[in-house]
Formats: sequence, structure tokens, C-alpha cells
Amino acid sequence: MHNADPFVLPEGIRPAISREALAALPVHRYEGPVCVVTTRTELNSALADIQQESVVGFDTETRPAFKKGERYDPALVQVATARCVYLFQLRRVDVIPGLADMLAEPRIVKAGVAVARDLKELKEVFAFAEKNVVDLGVIGRKYGLEQTGVRNLAGIFLDYRITKGARTSNWAATALTPAQIAYAATDAWIGRELYLCFKRLALVR
Repeated sequence: MHNADPFVLPEGIRPAISREALAALPVHRYEGPVCVVTTRTELNSALADIQQESVVGFDTETRPAFKKGERYDPALVQVATARCVYLFQLRRVDVIPGLADMLAEPRIVKAGVAVARDLKELKEVFAFAEKNVVDLGVIGRKYGLEQTGVRNLAGIFLDYRITKGARTSNWAATALTPAQIAYAATDAWIGRELYLCFKRLALVR
């Protein structure tokens, strides 16, 4: 009888990676150009670059809350193209129309991990109707992956480790530190890299 279930992991891809195996992998981070968008010229250039893409990596960062009942809106949106990672600080309201257009553009895949929460929280800051947003963790679960966090996915599919570093720092700061910039850029870039890997393995079509 023909097996109608198409969700089978490719040969050689394991459904999980142990903590020890992940720790033994080489650390990798994004080392290409990063633009923290601060001027109208940079904004126009970033949006023009994004419009050239069929797939971008997508992520957000939010200032952490350490007290019960405390919460913050997203402070940063990161978008990775083939050429650059752009960091959009949401305290700059002029970036919002371009981001809303990007999220609503059906021609561009926006790839990331755990993006449902990112989208929900972003909608509390500005309105948009997202199209063609791909959650790589959701796809991984369809194929029986037991671990679908971004760091586990990087270990399973790309054979390297990305660090948590600046995750709990103040993303609402006016000036981001070099560590914050490197961390934020890597998270968006890894979303694009994972999507391209999934595409090569025919996990996405």
C-alpha cells in the first residue's frame, strides 16, 4: 500500500540533538554586513534591498521583563537578505510603514522560528496583514522533529551552534551594543539559512 504521509525526514537527518552533541559543535555567527537603520537614506536602501528578495530571515527582539505583570512591546525587527541584515528600531516610527508592507508582501517569504508570537506582539505596535510568513519550527514538527527551537534546528540541519549571548539585554536602548547587534543579526540570518536548507531538502516547496 502506498504511504500517503509525505512528512518523512530525509535520510541522515536526526529528529533531535543531545545537549552534549550541540555543545560540541563549532560556534557560528553572522559575519556579513549589518545596518542599524538610523537615517531616511538607510531606510530607503534597506527596503529596496528587501524588495529584491524572494526569501528573507525574520525575527524580533523585546526588552525582557523580570517582574510579575511587567511586559514590553517589541523593540527591534531584524530582516536578513542575501547581502545584509537590517535592524529596525521600532522607536523610529518612520520604519513602520515599510515593515508593514514587507510583512504583507506575498511574493517574499519571511522565514523564522516561533514567529507566531513575534507577529502577535508586533500587531500591538502597528497594524499589518501578514502573508507568506513561514515558521520553520512548525514545519519541523510536521516532520517529527522533537526539538524545534532555533538553536536546535541550527545544530540538526547546519551542524553548528549559535550562542544565546545578549538575549536578555535591553533591546529598547537607544544605542545597541556590538554584542546586541551581532546577536540580533545572527538570529535573522539563521532563519534565512535554515529556510534555504529546508528548501534544498524539499521540506518546504
